[in-house]
Amino acid sequence: MSELEGKRVFVTGSGAGIGKAIAALFTERGARVVISDLNADAAKQAADEIGAAGVANCDVTDEGQVQAAVQQAVDLLGGLDVLVNNAGIEVSSPLLQQSTESFDKIFAVNVRGTFVTMKAAIPHLVEAKGNIVNIASIAGIGGSPLLGSYCATKAAVIQLTRVAAVEMRPTGVRVNAVCPGFADTAMVERLVPDFEAATQVPFGDLVAAKQGRLGTPQDIAEVTAFLASDRASWITGSHYVLDGGLTASLV
Repeated sequence: MSELEGKRVFVTGSGAGIGKAIAALFTERGARVVISDLNADAAKQAADEIGAAGVANCDVTDEGQVQAAVQQAVDLLGGLDVLVNNAGIEVSSPLLQQSTESFDKIFAVNVRGTFVTMKAAIPHLVEAKGNIVNIASIAGIGGSPLLGSYCATKAAVIQLTRVAAVEMRPTGVRVNAVCPGFADTAMVERLVPDFEAATQVPFGDLVAAKQGRLGTPQDIAEVTAFLASDRASWITGSHYVLDGGLTASLV
């Protein structure tokens, strides 16, 4: 039997990219997954391709929508064992030139969205003694030009993970985070022109020098699956770095 056989899973931001790869791998390993995305068409297409158990879309900045989507997932699955908080956005801007509106928006999606989704899911996870995996970033443990507000949001996600893990430990609910480096996603692709302009280095050369290669959505899905599985039963409050050594290197 697969390590995820029968697990009931809700994944936000899973219409494409990392979230879709997570949903696909979990399904492949026997989990029953409900897809959720702001883009309803992408969510339906992903669910059809993957063979997901269903779709429960929401805008993670809207607490009412999140509560309804989590309840819809619970109704579809008959309960909930795993929440994967993947929904997120990026903003590329020198920090002090960023508009207050875009600063508020990235916090609303990346931080508030993670918070309200955890809050909606935890009562169901307590019943199942389930767990949460939050998709953070190495941006949450180090600074990067052009990504000041993004770095701040991912640092906040790591801290939310730690505190939730400590508070939920008596209930048997585990909470962990995954911190990828640069990965082969549409989000990173959008950042390339700005990074090349800021560093005056071809992005491919930067990646090769700092982390060897781009990560893949599958790399991130594998670690997420491990943390969601019973093999990680003594792991909570941790953030796993996946970056080919980028944050380990001084040069």
